[in-house]
Amino acid sequence: MSDRDRALCELAEKLSTDPVSVSGADWDAVRAVGLDDEGCLELGHIVGVFNHLTRLADGFGIAVDDRVAEAAAGGEKLRRPNG
Repeated sequence: MSDRDRALCELAEKLSTDPVSVSGADWDAVRAVGLDDEGCLELGHIVGVFNHLTRLADGFGIAVDDRVAEAAAGGEKLRRPNG
């Protein structure tokens, strides 16, 4: 994993699991790998949307599609159909 991907993932995890602990230093870490203010805002929005959708799906008891679960477990990767 690249340094950039690692920094993005670390901040995304922190935003998801303990958002009140996110500090300026956390944002500085993603700025150091190339994000500007717009990129930081986009990262926050993407994390927020995924957390929102996951909570809705969990709250309504929506089951994960078998193919998605298999891919998440290391099975065959999902591919978009050509065309």
